[in-house]
Amino acid sequence: MKMKELLLFLSCVLCVSADALHSDIAINGCSDSDGEKMFGLDGEELAYADFNKQEMIYPLPPFIDPFTYQEGTYEAAVANLQICQQNLKTVRVGMKDFPPKHNAPSAVMIYTRDEVEFGEKNTLICHVTGFYPAPVNVSWTKNQQKVTGSSINVPYLNKDGSFRQTSRLQFTPQLGDIYRCAVEHLSLTEPLTKIYEVEASAHSDPGVGPSVFCGVGLTLGLVGVAVGTFFLIKGNECS
Repeated sequence: MKMKELLLFLSCVLCVSADALHSDIAINGCSDSDGEKMFGLDGEELAYADFNKQEMIYPLPPFIDPFTYQEGTYEAAVANLQICQQNLKTVRVGMKDFPPKHNAPSAVMIYTRDEVEFGEKNTLICHVTGFYPAPVNVSWTKNQQKVTGSSINVPYLNKDGSFRQTSRLQFTPQLGDIYRCAVEHLSLTEPLTKIYEVEASAHSDPGVGPSVFCGVGLTLGLVGVAVGTFFLIKGNECS
């Protein structure tokens, strides 16, 4: 993803109270050459406009019932982008351009989507948060070799005005493999890197855990029987 500074962001948050409290968010953002239109609910991304593919993208997991916004949503996003860029030009003239404000990511985390099983397909997730402006660029390596085919969502607005993004990489765990996600941002002089190493401890012997618990349970059971027998005998003696 080419690094671009999004200079103007407008967001709208609507809280609706029914059985529970929900937060519905829509984000418009633009620079001189790029833009963003995103819809979210309760901190999750529902849809965003891809101005390169010229369509709305719905990055929902397969277990969610599919849905789409009404016809014309993408066209409305294009119109909003043009308005945003015009407003950007007006505001830049009035403010004599914007003062630079760059915040480095406050946290970078790498973890797997599912429990690790050697030889079974899984997903590595690199989560970046606390940066401004958007976006970040995330690249992956496996055993120091560049890996392609990863994906990254559009920037999502945090409550403090910073952003977060998540990159995902499909992988098959093999013992000893070392994965790295490198995060680039305008505020950084060098990438922030997090490492995930596939270790033997990531896949324990399935017989070890049950054996330990069964052993402990049997021991506690025998102790309980002994204590119960002791008090039963004492009770009989007293009567």
